[in-house]
Parts: sequence; structure tokens; C-alpha cells
Amino acid sequence: MIKNILFDFDGVIVDSMPIRDLGFREIFKDYDEYLVEKLIKYHNINGGLSRYVKIKYFYEELLKENVTNEKVEELAAKFSEIMKEKLVNKDNLIVDTIRFIKNYYNKYNLHIVSGSDGVELKYLCEMLKIEKYFLTINGSPTPKTELIAKILQEYEYLNIETILIGDSINDYEAAQSNSIDFYGYNNIRLIDCSKKYLNNYMVFE
Repeated sequence: MIKNILFDFDGVIVDSMPIRDLGFREIFKDYDEYLVEKLIKYHNINGGLSRYVKIKYFYEELLKENVTNEKVEELAAKFSEIMKEKLVNKDNLIVDTIRFIKNYYNKYNLHIVSGSDGVELKYLCEMLKIEKYFLTINGSPTPKTELIAKILQEYEYLNIETILIGDSINDYEAAQSNSIDFYGYNNIRLIDCSKKYLNNYMVFE
């Protein structure tokens, strides 16, 4: 019996991927366009990874350059400002998910576990007026695997009663690492690795 639902944010609660793409293109606008597009591809495949990881990937794997933590933090902060400006529009909310959350937050224990920056995430949830539906809102730089483990421990949730709903292979891997079921959403490539692939939320109703 499911009692606890952990939600990814991007692509599950908010249709944010095109805006995230824009953010990466903006912070790397002075670099080779071909390499930036390779980063965008990596970003879209690995939606559950934090921007810190993706910024390092751009420098270390694509540019073949070392990058300091200070530079990563600087670019992550610039990226965050773009997100705070663009993602506060309620039109970006995914209607089916928000309807389910509003209707069932008193029945299930709901949490957000995201690769997005934690401070930014809490700001966006507050501006979008959805923060009240979640017991906790958790983001990077702490990896998602650790965020899930912390929630399971602090709230003493049983693994068999807890699921993660996500839209990326990284979400699936984080669920696997914590021995909880993974429900895929908004990404048909996840059908084969999902406990249940959600075309909608009727499975919970």
C-alpha cells in the first residue's frame, strides 16, 4: 500500500525543460554552439542530475578544461536567476500532477526531491503557491539518492510504502539505490524500467 510519494520537480510538476535549455544556452552563450548543444543533449538525457554536475561536465568533458568550484557556483547562480525569472509563470505547471497533488495531499505524505537547486526550488514553489502541499522540498547540491535516503530515515518511512515519480533515468537509479518503487512519468523511454508508467494519476484514485 502506497503511503508516501516523492515527486521529481522538472518534467513532473513543472514543464520546465525548454526553459532549463534556455538557461544553459544563456550561461554558455560565448562558447562554441556545437558544444553547447552537446551539453543540452546531456542535460535532457540526465534530467535528474544537478546543474552543478552539468556545468562541470561542460568544462571537464566537452571543453577538456579544469574548472574551479567558485566558477561552477558563479554560473549556477546566474542560471538560478534566469530560472527564478522564467519559471514563476503558473502556465508552466503540469495540470494533471497539480490536480492530483491538490486533491490527495491529505491522503499521502508528499515530498519533492529534485536535481534543481534547493534554494531556488523552495522559492519557485512559494511563488507558484504549491509549497503547502509538501512536507519537505529538497534539491541540489545534495544528490537525489541522498535526499531520498534522508527522507526515509527522518520520517521512518517503510520502503515498500514509498515511491518516487520521475521523468529521467537518474530518477529511476535514485529509486533503485534506495530500494523504493519507481513510477515513470512524461518520458516513454522509462516504460521498461518503471514499476508503473503513469499516463495519468488514476492509478492512485
